Amino acid sequence: MTSTKRVLVVGGGAAGMLAAGTALRAGAEVTVLEHKDRTLLKVGITGKGRCNLTNNCQLNELIENVVHNPRFLYTAFSAFSPEDVMALFEELGVPLKTERGRRVFPVSDKASDVVRALRRYAAGATVLEEHARALVTENGRVKGVLGKTLHEADAVILATGGRSYPVTGSDGSGYALAREAGHTVTPLSPSLVPLTSPSPLCPMMQGLSLKNVRLRVLSRDGGKPLYEDFGEMMFTHFGVTGPMILSASAHLQGRKLDTLVLEIDLKPALDEGTLDARLLSDFAKNANRNFENALGGLLPAKMIEAMLLYTGISGTKKVNLITKEERRTLLRALKGFTVPLSGFRPIEEAVITSGGVAVKEIDPKTMMSKLCAGLFFAGEMIDTDAYTGGYNLQIAFSTGHLAGKSAAEYILEDETDVL
Repeated sequence: MTSTKRVLVVGGGAAGMLAAGTALRAGAEVTVLEHKDRTLLKVGITGKGRCNLTNNCQLNELIENVVHNPRFLYTAFSAFSPEDVMALFEELGVPLKTERGRRVFPVSDKASDVVRALRRYAAGATVLEEHARALVTENGRVKGVLGKTLHEADAVILATGGRSYPVTGSDGSGYALAREAGHTVTPLSPSLVPLTSPSPLCPMMQGLSLKNVRLRVLSRDGGKPLYEDFGEMMFTHFGVTGPMILSASAHLQGRKLDTLVLEIDLKPALDEGTLDARLLSDFAKNANRNFENALGGLLPAKMIEAMLLYTGISGTKKVNLITKEERRTLLRALKGFTVPLSGFRPIEEAVITSGGVAVKEIDPKTMMSKLCAGLFFAGEMIDTDAYTGGYNLQIAFSTGHLAGKSAAEYILEDETDVL
């Protein structure tokens, strides 16, 4: 096979397009295979269509927010940091802003701007709508990929994503290609995924978003909290979702969720004494009203009926007849509204996939396979994942950049050896 500095990227997502653009700039001829014409589709829907493309943090904080195999990413993060990602997108014409939790978004709040920028970055690569059916290797060296036809290549970058959001093209098919080269794929599970609850109160509050609340995940038997956070969550017909819930799910991998409960502090800015004084004041103002009509200043309207069922206090009872114990019950509910958990939603609904190609079989300094020369990996299909907040796209960009650069250098070195 004649070598012409050809790099083949399998997967047109964030990692794949970043890898393609980087390899192009290093002098390689690049072809991208994206089997469902879904190039960057997942990027376009992230962050509710706003695209939280990285986190404006330092290297140590970045490492701390990776759930699985953080040290493996040290070189990739060092070579292409959040600062580098932000500089690249600014250069590509996407002004950025940093919001709460150091989350970075386009100033326009449009993920489509990020998509267009990545396409500009990879302009010059040939993009083919083809499914990569098999990896072609010979004597421990990659030779190409079989799609509709045989695509010969001197280096192949697998960046096919995980199994989450299969409609975007991330259907897990890339794992089979990795296995063909002898790689181990660790067990796959959903991460950054909504949680289910058997509570009938959740469907009653479907669509209700709670902001600026404090969340704890506890064993039903009590004990030290497994996870704590402050921010936003939402009730659904099946349970709970939202930023805090997605982050919590990453902490709960491997646990039996039916032994756990969420505890929500609806009034985190008030200690119990201050809140009790607030209740006494509200009750005095609404002494002759029905209890259900006196809760509007304390709770969202969509939560009032659920709170009545939760506390067991009659909504038609006059406020001036509420007992001290009932007031204490309401106080405890406002400071610790509990929701039992039952499980994770399916992996197809997860933001990312936990598990993937074993990192012990990948060189962290180049992203090249230790088992097959010329084969590189990038993005979500590697066994690394992180909490919500832009960290997972940073993993995609960092590993994509390193894989693209390394693949081009690998070809150049190989040609030098031949010469």
